[in-house]
Amino acid sequence: MPWDDHAGEQYCYLTTTGRTTGQPREIEIWFGIANSTLYMLSGSGGDAGHPKAHWVRNLIKHPSVTVRVGGDTFAGRARIVEPGSGEDALARALLVEKYQPGYANDLSNWGRTALPVAVELSVP
Repeated sequence: MPWDDHAGEQYCYLTTTGRTTGQPREIEIWFGIANSTLYMLSGSGGDAGHPKAHWVRNLIKHPSVTVRVGGDTFAGRARIVEPGSGEDALARALLVEKYQPGYANDLSNWGRTALPVAVELSVP
């Protein structure tokens, strides 16, 4: 798939629609890719019912998002990952394994406590 070439990129750029303004909001964030799903972890706390991060609150209200990785942009549909599911474990492991080797601090607590978010990428 076209996004497979970008799995090694350091960051992706997620664009959500502001839940109150309706304006595009872009963030730079760590990510991992498995099959056609891109995963991110929101470390701002909260849970699936009450996320603290504005980008997560935006995608709950407007799940259609775009993700830019490298020079490519993909459309997708975002959602909170089901807590305690196999996908939850996959998302956490994927990101900690990708970023821990290049990060000075221990990411294990972040990997356990952050809120996993998935974006199902659309084939262009």
